[in-house]
Amino acid sequence: MTVLHTPRLRLEPFADAHLAGLHAMNREPEVVRYITGKPETPDDTRAAIARTQARWATWGYGWWALIEQNSGALAGAACLQHMGGERSNPHELGWRLHPAHWGKGYAIEAARRIAAYAFDDQRAPLLMAVRHPDNVASGRVMDKLGMTQRPALERWYDMDCAVHEITVDTWAAAITTPKK
Repeated sequence: MTVLHTPRLRLEPFADAHLAGLHAMNREPEVVRYITGKPETPDDTRAAIARTQARWATWGYGWWALIEQNSGALAGAACLQHMGGERSNPHELGWRLHPAHWGKGYAIEAARRIAAYAFDDQRAPLLMAVRHPDNVASGRVMDKLGMTQRPALERWYDMDCAVHEITVDTWAAAITTPKK
């Protein structure tokens, strides 16, 4: 399983050792507000870890725990997975952070690293991200990644979602274009 690094984060594939930190995050109503709307129980979190470990075994990627390099605290989680859980669907980027770590730029930092991994190592031609239409903060992360929002809402994960996407060519052009 692949561990990734950013200047401030270590991205570790979900493991049993992350149970307490993941549960502390996913039981927060404001974290799950736009996802399921229902805080997780410890059993829900254990099941999520088991599901993602199975996906790592099958696909070679999945969900990572976002660990602060300085403190060792679990700040959040982020993923590369297949939309809807099926291999035939496009690659999806996703993230969530514990409220204590909101506003630090960790979501974009992790998303950029995972996008680079998806395009460079996994040879993904396209990345997508979905969000509840009211989740403006995730929309800002998608914009910063250079993703484009599709014009109409689409049905994913049993809800109507705003869908954003970026191709490998758009990503490569953004990486090689000098910043003004």
